[in-house]
Amino acid sequence: MMHPRRRVLGIFTTACALGTAALATLPVAAAQANLVSFNACDNSSLSQPYLQWADSDLYKLAPGGDGSLTGWSLQGGAQQTAGGEPWNVSGTSTNSLLLPAGAVAASPQTCVNAAYPTFRFFSLAGTPGSSASVTVVYNTLLGPVSIPVGTVSPDTSWEPSVPMTTLSAIPGLLQGGTANVQLQFTGVSGTVEVSDVYVDPWNHG
Repeated sequence: MMHPRRRVLGIFTTACALGTAALATLPVAAAQANLVSFNACDNSSLSQPYLQWADSDLYKLAPGGDGSLTGWSLQGGAQQTAGGEPWNVSGTSTNSLLLPAGAVAASPQTCVNAAYPTFRFFSLAGTPGSSASVTVVYNTLLGPVSIPVGTVSPDTSWEPSVPMTTLSAIPGLLQGGTANVQLQFTGVSGTVEVSDVYVDPWNHG
């Protein structure tokens, strides 16, 4: 079975190209001054929520990512709905995020650095063909920089996403080796539910 790290390489390559274009307006001096840190940038508790899917890496739960949506920004019909992924990997996933087409939901900011390169979540399609786009939003010296990192078209039963890149290894995104990032989900078609959003600090169990 292909390890999730390898599956993310194609996504990372595409996203890096988008990230490079988005960062073209950042000051060169700022990019050169940035340090790359591979240490965890906060003291969040770590777990292995995707172990049964052959992913032994340790993850931190994104703020409100267990379906509580505490601190999340919800627009265009995005809302909390009862029920979550059936494995309950967070131990508290009794609710999830519901995204109809055109709805936008953004997590609170969470700290990332080069040690937090990917994130994963569980998703469910309300009807066949439903999809949602995923964007990372960085707080940079010039203000927020939004970078699309992929689209999910889940099945009508809950399933884990492939790892998606936070682009935290790109020079210019990190100031002093760390940065705050939001994870943004936008409904594209049908309805999509999202539950248990985790950020990966690239540590192996």
